[in-house]
Amino acid sequence: MDFIKAEIERKKRQLENKELVTSEKKYFKRGELAAKEAEEYWKKHQRLLPGSSGGSDQNSDSEGNAGKSDLSPEKDKTFILPRKEVIRRLRERVEPITLFGETEYEAYQRLRKLEILEPDVNKGYKNDLKAAMDKVDSDYLQEILKSGGDDDKKSNDVKVMQVEITGDDFKKMREELETCNHEKAQGILLEYLQYILYLWGTDLNNRPEEEKRSTRGKLASATHSQTVSYLKPLFRKLKQRRMQTDILECLIEITKFLLERDYIRASDHYYEMAIGNAPWPVGVTMVGIHARTGREKISSRFVAHVLNDETQRKYIQALKRLMTYCQRFFPTDPSRMVDYEKSYHQ
Repeated sequence: MDFIKAEIERKKRQLENKELVTSEKKYFKRGELAAKEAEEYWKKHQRLLPGSSGGSDQNSDSEGNAGKSDLSPEKDKTFILPRKEVIRRLRERVEPITLFGETEYEAYQRLRKLEILEPDVNKGYKNDLKAAMDKVDSDYLQEILKSGGDDDKKSNDVKVMQVEITGDDFKKMREELETCNHEKAQGILLEYLQYILYLWGTDLNNRPEEEKRSTRGKLASATHSQTVSYLKPLFRKLKQRRMQTDILECLIEITKFLLERDYIRASDHYYEMAIGNAPWPVGVTMVGIHARTGREKISSRFVAHVLNDETQRKYIQALKRLMTYCQRFFPTDPSRMVDYEKSYHQ
């Protein structure tokens, strides 16, 4: 009983110290008590407030180095993004727009944290050709602004990497592809494909300035820029000598026939690599746990590699463009060319 009385007296003194109960005021609201407790908490933990100057010099220096503003949470709320924009950005990152018990301001703070920790977000498939055309237009406008409005001939040119190969080098490449190992073959493939890309870029840069500025000219430049970006993963694998064996064998066969200017057979090997000719659809290599009739006919070489992932699809598509322009730069008999009339008159 004495313990209960002592506890009641302690509670009364606590309320009197907080000025919630006086001789004139015998009752108080629970919200007033919660507000007083929150005020005491923030006074005790002043350094936890964002932008507060009540902490030590070390804390203030670290906050200054981190680029934090000296705005209080109430003032910072004036700079909050519109709710629709917050929802749009969260949905782009496949994040819930509102967590349980979360306010709009807390959702905004969560979005800011996500954008700081993960600035790059996968936005799904993009229109790469449109992006390349927009880049061509923006580069042209930037060149005009830098030159003070004067026309600069280089403003509509595409970027090319200098690669020189002679006719004797082609014969040497063809002979080495027959006998060399896969590691050396990857170096030959890299050099040859870069040379075709260089010829294509040089041909585009040699066009008249009016043609470069036309819609058709911009589309051709954008296609070249898109092809360069698509081929980067392929060139990286060839340079590092870590190309998959099944795709590498197809690339070697394609390059051999391109060097021989037999474009029909090169196209056949390309389609074999791209879409495959496996006995089952979509290049299935495992048909169950039991051996079936014709199981030995399925090989990973005949799988549709274009369906593996988006990166492979892009550089396989870009390879077809290089084959088309190779046929234009090194023509041969019409009987050995693919779409002869179209290629000849382009």
